[in-house]
Amino acid sequence: MGNLVGVVAAALVLTACAGSPPTAGPEPSPSISTLTALPMPDMGPPPGKLVADLRQSSRDSALGRFQVWIGNGLRHQINPTSIRYLDPRLRVPIPGEQLRTNPSDAERGYPLALPARPRCGVRTGAAPGRVAMTFDGRRVSIPVEDEADVVARYVASRCLELAVSRVADLSFADDVPVDGSGEGSVGTLVLVARPTGRPGELLTIETVGGTPVLTAKGSEVWRPRAEVRGDGPVQRIRLPVVPNRCDDHVFLESGGATAFIVHLRLGRRSGDLLLRMSDEGAANAIRFARDSCGLG
Repeated sequence: MGNLVGVVAAALVLTACAGSPPTAGPEPSPSISTLTALPMPDMGPPPGKLVADLRQSSRDSALGRFQVWIGNGLRHQINPTSIRYLDPRLRVPIPGEQLRTNPSDAERGYPLALPARPRCGVRTGAAPGRVAMTFDGRRVSIPVEDEADVVARYVASRCLELAVSRVADLSFADDVPVDGSGEGSVGTLVLVARPTGRPGELLTIETVGGTPVLTAKGSEVWRPRAEVRGDGPVQRIRLPVVPNRCDDHVFLESGGATAFIVHLRLGRRSGDLLLRMSDEGAANAIRFARDSCGLG
């Protein structure tokens, strides 16, 4: 470290003495922070160990899965023949998919399908999951890190969704009525709540968030504050909609264009559900947005 500081100090002295050509503009002053801004090298998995953590990209979420990433710090490659994720919040072990070779000093991700019915109301400590893996005739059990709380967030969301489904089925209508035509027109999304017929808790739909392509007219979110009872009538909640942005770029990258966050309250619980339009409804909504933008 002493040699590095000496070299940098010498460079600063030489720069100050050399001056600049008459036609050159002022140069930025070198500093130690410029050196420390360089990206740190990837250290890889710990030598001699196997480690695991959970991750979930937006694509994983859309495909109904998450992934366990296994870092191989051993001196040789491993060839998994079985991977299972075990967690007290899930009813059964989840098998890993797309098994493939994991080279030494590398990591590989293995998809895990999100279970339809997790255990609800289970209290656990932080990151209680483990992965059981068989490779090269060996069986190992590895604790799994979950810094992003992938499982906890999914279980909370899915359990709320299951509880809501006992009161009413929520969906978007496929039709997107439009007031006017062409550029500047205003559409309407219709959120349909179909009660199950079972008396019970009161469901309140408080807000519906927009997407990169579609947003509430005159507001950042829709605030229907609609109350739905399990033995009440069907409700059709009208949400006036306009394009959020009007450039081709947002339409080309609009994977979440028709997936809406619905914030609701059920009894003493509240939370967010992700509600997607059907393929037909999504096509109609995107068609409206492009027409309202004048993009045809």
